[in-house]
Amino acid sequence: MFEMILDSVVRFATEYNEHFSSGLAYLGAGVAVIAGLGPGIGQGFAAGKAAEAVGRQPEAQGKILVTTLVTQAVAETTGLYSLLVALILIGK
Repeated sequence: MFEMILDSVVRFATEYNEHFSSGLAYLGAGVAVIAGLGPGIGQGFAAGKAAEAVGRQPEAQGKILVTTLVTQAVAETTGLYSLLVALILIGK
């Protein structure tokens, strides 16, 4: 009788731990996706400043465009890393 009760308690604890760790993984994935907001705000700010720069010096549009595209690509890597972390956490 005691062994049967002990088995049911162990089974319940195992299921609870699996669901708890799964829930924490989803919570961590949500926090990781929130980290994607920073690059979006930064890229928008940089694009606005690039538009201002082109408005002030239209002859430098080519250089400004190249610089803006390179910096946008570098800034986007942070958002992609956070998305990758979120997908890894969801996959567990």
